[in-house]
Amino acid sequence: MSAPIQSNAASADTIVLPEPRRSGQATLEAVMSARRSVRDFTTVPITLAELGQLLWAAQGETGGGAGRTAPSAGATYPLELYAVAGAVGDLPPGIYRYDPRRHAVHGIATGDRRRALAAAALSQSWIADAAVVLVIAAVFKRTTAKYGRRGERYVHIEVGHAGQNVCLQAEALGLGTAVVGAFRDDAVKALIGADEPGEPLCLLPIGRA
Repeated sequence: MSAPIQSNAASADTIVLPEPRRSGQATLEAVMSARRSVRDFTTVPITLAELGQLLWAAQGETGGGAGRTAPSAGATYPLELYAVAGAVGDLPPGIYRYDPRRHAVHGIATGDRRRALAAAALSQSWIADAAVVLVIAAVFKRTTAKYGRRGERYVHIEVGHAGQNVCLQAEALGLGTAVVGAFRDDAVKALIGADEPGEPLCLLPIGRA
């Protein structure tokens, strides 16, 4: 990338994220009670640590590779997480793929793609105002190879777990988000440039309210 990379970057297109926090001041009950869908955001950026915390909440490793923050049928881990970043401190605008094993992001495309993503989401313009939009995609064959067609249901269950984790983590960080399911699948898939055939299932625009 041409823009500055963090000093802890492992390579030109890989950025190792700050270590996620595993405890906080907000109780789970308080976070669940306060959670609401938010679609109005300020222009204040979020931090790289906050982005890392959100990504970890969705798919982070919790036991040295033996588990993740969201349960997965048969530990098949079909989900791929992408961040369409536009206003994240110390992170150049672009599209990044989350690497749970390294707690890092790998650059896929440079430049602010939030408006293009909003257009793909049936022109919901408010999405472009979010500091970052998380895209949860799924490689169904990872799960269906073990469970057959029933595995498709398990993948959708897992997306729900991961999405709720993000919503609760955002609330705990004082950020706003909402779950978006209305978008053109092919347009979003083309935008994120998935490394392997993955189907986008959920968008989570996140920012300061």
